[in-house]
Amino acid sequence: MDSPHRQTVSGPRPVRGADIHATAVVHPDACLGHNVVVGPHSCIGPDVVIGPDCRIGSCVLIDGHTVIGRNNRIHHGAAIGGPPQDLKYRGETSWVEIGNDNVIREYVTIHLATGEEEKTRVGDGNMLMAYVHIAHNCHIHHRTILANAVNLAGHVDIDDWAIVGGMTPVHQFVSIGRHAFVGGGSRLAQDVPPFFKVAGNPIEVAGINAVGLKRRGFDDEEIQNVKKAYRLLYRSGLNTSQALERIATDCRLTRNIEDLMSFIRRSDRGIVR
Repeated sequence: MDSPHRQTVSGPRPVRGADIHATAVVHPDACLGHNVVVGPHSCIGPDVVIGPDCRIGSCVLIDGHTVIGRNNRIHHGAAIGGPPQDLKYRGETSWVEIGNDNVIREYVTIHLATGEEEKTRVGDGNMLMAYVHIAHNCHIHHRTILANAVNLAGHVDIDDWAIVGGMTPVHQFVSIGRHAFVGGGSRLAQDVPPFFKVAGNPIEVAGINAVGLKRRGFDDEEIQNVKKAYRLLYRSGLNTSQALERIATDCRLTRNIEDLMSFIRRSDRGIVR
């Protein structure tokens, strides 16, 4: 991220490359990059760093130790960097870090982490739709889509290109693998392996995310390889350990299959069955 300059005053006029609306309140210690626009009635706290080319809409609150990269679009009513909704939090210094090229829609909330110098992280190129809640210590990787009113409890990890449908609550410490798809209105309390689709309440596995994999450039041979691994896990009658042994011998051990096996082996909550 380019180093943004340090604000010296706040007010209605552009300040050294930042365009701040007359009704916005920007703390003089906040650090805004070139070509940042801050909309009406927004409030930016003293420990906030915002990179160049960001657009901050109306009535947005950005507070706490929050660092935001370049070219993000933050829409009306979003609240970023507030204290976590966690009784263990005691006011320690913790962070929100947001990368580049994200779209953060209306009334999204992203909270500080719990734990000294811990972080709540959002990577690059994500779409966070209206009313998404990202709790303390979550890690959203890159190019994910979280649809309207997805609610993440603490310490949730969502890997690249995953999609979570609207109105879905995700239990604390759950992991969602890359290219996974979670249907809207689900209730997610276990880990979702990469490349697979899950949906429902109670939640069930519904095959591989073939459409998503094609869109991401997976060739037919690799999609069939992933499908074979899926069948061994969910359609063979084998338990998880037995299925992993069969995957290691029956599937081509590409990076994707190795990632799938590694994800399952390190799952603390267990995978959706």
